[in-house]
Amino acid sequence: MSERHVVGEDVAGLRADAAVARLLGISRSAAATLLMDGHITTNGKSVGKSSKITAGTELEVSLPDRRDPLEVVEEVVEGLKILLDDEDFVVIDKPVGLAAHPSPGWVGPTVVGGLAGAGYRISTSGSAERAGIVHRLDVGTSGVMVVAKTEHAYTVLKRAFKERTVEKVYHAVVQGLPDPLQGTIDAPIGRHPGHDWRFAVIEDGRPSITHYEVLEAFGKATLVEVHLETGRTHQIRVHFSALRHPCAGDLTYGANPRLAATLGLTRQWLHARALTFAHPRSGEPVTVTSDYPADLVYALEVLASGDA
Repeated sequence: MSERHVVGEDVAGLRADAAVARLLGISRSAAATLLMDGHITTNGKSVGKSSKITAGTELEVSLPDRRDPLEVVEEVVEGLKILLDDEDFVVIDKPVGLAAHPSPGWVGPTVVGGLAGAGYRISTSGSAERAGIVHRLDVGTSGVMVVAKTEHAYTVLKRAFKERTVEKVYHAVVQGLPDPLQGTIDAPIGRHPGHDWRFAVIEDGRPSITHYEVLEAFGKATLVEVHLETGRTHQIRVHFSALRHPCAGDLTYGANPRLAATLGLTRQWLHARALTFAHPRSGEPVTVTSDYPADLVYALEVLASGDA
């Protein structure tokens, strides 16, 4: 489906990503995705996201699926596993490539849509497209995630994450060997001043605390266990990148592309290993763990063999 938009004086002079965001009523990051993927052209030529837009320019927006960006699409998602099915919540093993919920600019599968496709009818607190979502994992991060099935569970679990009473354990493979072998990274995180898609440690960022300990060192990379005290977007990736030990495979935050290729990684080696939270009705502790998926296991095997 194609749409044509003529640039008016109100957006003239803006960067293309900012102008498109305003014209289409979507986020700037979503607009940047459309531009980078070549979905927006003028006179038959793709528009770069940093190009300046002039008044009177006609932009053609061409998308393979121009459905409501917040529409929940029910579909069977390969690799989406149920780890625990409770009357009040469901704990899933989220595969890589799956977003938590629909959002502008994202046309791939979602946790919400995958659960709907599997027959789950979950809490619609907040907004329908985010039904039951009380916390999120990055699209490129796999592992354990809890979703509320009832309004009561949604309220209780949402509060638990906000008040930081949920224990979140991640495993990551980071480049090099962190020093010390066990420690805490306490550094504020905010949007990167020069990159729309990235976050960074910045002085006026939000307080962010990451605890880690080394589990196994392989020479070029190290397996670490991470306990999050806060839950900022890309927190683990940003903090270890700031220490010059980026997650293996995480090219966005400075990982070595050669090492990533050797390990067979097309995403960051980062896995949500376990969640512990109070049951929303009984208050009893619930702990659920997730095994590493095949791509992360393969990378560990290569590291252990010494071939990296």
